[in-house]
Amino acid sequence: MNSAFPNNLQRIVFVVIGTFFLIASCYKVPVTGRKQLNLLPEDELIAMAKHQYDSLMQAWPQVKTGKDFANLNGVGRKISRAVETYLKNNGYEKLSSKFSWEYHLVKIDTIANAWCMPGGKIAFYTGILPVTKNKSGMAVVMGHEIAHAVARHGNERMSQALALQMGGIALSVALQTRAAETQRLFMGAFGLGAQVGLILPFSRKHELEADRMGLIFMALAGYDPRTAVDFWKRMAKMGQGGIPKELTFLSTHPSYEERIAAIESEYLPEAMKYYSGK
Repeated sequence: MNSAFPNNLQRIVFVVIGTFFLIASCYKVPVTGRKQLNLLPEDELIAMAKHQYDSLMQAWPQVKTGKDFANLNGVGRKISRAVETYLKNNGYEKLSSKFSWEYHLVKIDTIANAWCMPGGKIAFYTGILPVTKNKSGMAVVMGHEIAHAVARHGNERMSQALALQMGGIALSVALQTRAAETQRLFMGAFGLGAQVGLILPFSRKHELEADRMGLIFMALAGYDPRTAVDFWKRMAKMGQGGIPKELTFLSTHPSYEERIAAIESEYLPEAMKYYSGK
C-alpha cells in the first residue's frame, strides 16, 4: 500500500503539471480565434528558421532585379505592414514584434509554389509567376503564406510531430540528441520536403484558415480580395496539366473546388469589409 503511494502521487503531479502546461501553451489564432496547442518556444523556431532560410537562399539561384523582383518586395512590404498594424491593434503586439520580413524570388520554374517560415522569411518560386500574373495575384499568395506564419501553423504541426515521434521532448533537447531527425521534422512542419523545391501541403484545416486570413490581410493592404477566385481557378487549370499533383501549389488539401467555394461563400464577404477600394 505504502509503496504504491509515491507512484500514485507522482502520476497525480504529472497530470497537474501536464494540464497546466497544456493550458499555458494554448494560443488563439488572430482573425479566426481558433485555439491551438503550440508547445515550442517561438524564439527557438525563429532561430532555426533564420538558419535554414539563410542556408537555402545562399544555395538557391535568385532573381534580384527587374519587375518581378520589385513587385514581390512591394507587395510583401505592403501586406506585412498591414499585418503588423492589424496585430498591434488587436492585442497581438508581442507576436507582431517577432517578424523580421524578408522576400526572395527563387529561380525554380518547374514547381509553382511559395512559403513563409517563422519570423517572416518568405520565398516565392518563379514557377508561380505565370499563375499570379500581376500584383493582385501575387498578393493572394503572399497573404496566404504570411497567414501560415501569423497563425503559427508550423509550430502546431511540429509540436504534434515532436509529441508523436519523439515522445514530446523539448526542442532544445531534440536538437542536441536527435539533430538530423529534428531537422527533418522542422522542414516537414513548415512545408518543405527532403527534395529541393518539394512543398508538402498543410492540413485542410490550416489551408482554409490561411485562405481566410490571407484574404483579409491582402484587403487590409489595399488589394482586391475578389481576385483570389480567378487565381485559384488558374491554379486548378495548372493542376490538371502536366505537373504532378503532389508538386503543385497546395493542391491536395483542400481541393480547388472546395477552396474556391469557401472563398466565394464565406471568406470574401468577410474580407470585403476590410477592403477600402470597393
